[in-house]
Amino acid sequence: MTQTTAPSRTTPTTPTTTSSGLRSLYLIRVAFSLIWVALVLTTSASLVSTDRPTAIAAALLIVYPLWDAVATLLEHRMAGTGPMDRVGAINVTLGLATAAGMIGAALSTIGTALLVFGVWALLSGAIQLVVAIRRRRTVGAQWPMIISGGLSVLAGGSFAAMSASPTSGLSSVAGYSAFGAFWFLVSVIALSVRGRRETR
Repeated sequence: MTQTTAPSRTTPTTPTTTSSGLRSLYLIRVAFSLIWVALVLTTSASLVSTDRPTAIAAALLIVYPLWDAVATLLEHRMAGTGPMDRVGAINVTLGLATAAGMIGAALSTIGTALLVFGVWALLSGAIQLVVAIRRRRTVGAQWPMIISGGLSVLAGGSFAAMSASPTSGLSSVAGYSAFGAFWFLVSVIALSVRGRRETR
């Protein structure tokens, strides 16, 4: 659910270019999330925390944070913000580390995967929140991402807490991803509205 590349202070980038790149990336993220949610609900929604992940569930859990790391790199390129800053690099590292952690969780239980996912969602949400606040002045229309980042922090804490419950399952994670897709779509609309106002 994160967006993490802040505009560079050394490479000039027009707000219009940055806004256009972000809208494109956000639409890609919406599509990915919806496909991921559909796959989780149709293949793994019945799994609970005491179950061992199936091969499909394990693949889905590993791919999600890995995609977030890739999306951070794509965001950096599409936004045209110059060299990646420290926050973006931290988020890429976090996504890769979480994907590695999910490989270990895949050999354990769904509860372990929920714990790893929860810690990642909390940390990545905090990063998203910081970047969205920083980006308000240069790009604008960041309120959906601020809300999304805050909710990701809360959801991450919730996943970590529920990982010990024997009835917790992957359906809650699917809901998290679907909600993230919603806020990315809202952000696309907000950026589009702002862009039209600036061109008038």
